[in-house]
Amino acid sequence: MGQARRERGVVLASARGPVPNIAEAVAGEPIVGSWWAHPKGKAIFAALSEIDDSEDIRCFKLIDGKVTFVHAARGPALVRLAKDGVLSADAAASLQQEHMPTGEHRNFVTPFPDWVDEVTATIADAMTLEAARAQHAWLDKKS
Repeated sequence: MGQARRERGVVLASARGPVPNIAEAVAGEPIVGSWWAHPKGKAIFAALSEIDDSEDIRCFKLIDGKVTFVHAARGPALVRLAKDGVLSADAAASLQQEHMPTGEHRNFVTPFPDWVDEVTATIADAMTLEAARAQHAWLDKKS
């Protein structure tokens, strides 16, 4: 339970990695090939769209360059890690996806630290690097 609690707040969209991914959570099973072709592909798309549209969640290409969702509560720790060079500025750039009717999507990137608001920056500045790493335990699981 403790491990799950530490990882809550950071999930991948569909890639496999050191945190769970939304596509397989919705499918209820590992997905072989594209999730678009999975019988639950529409439900996966709906879940990803809902998460991406949430005001409490930011999207990054944080883990191995793959689409990663981070809850706002983890934002200050992410900022602390980026400021201290644990995460690259590219990984900490915020990504907003616009889904097109054709199924395609466009990405709009806001560079780090341009997306960081004053409250998040203040909390990040008061946080120790160790506390930030504890909130992003997936860093220690990366291959």
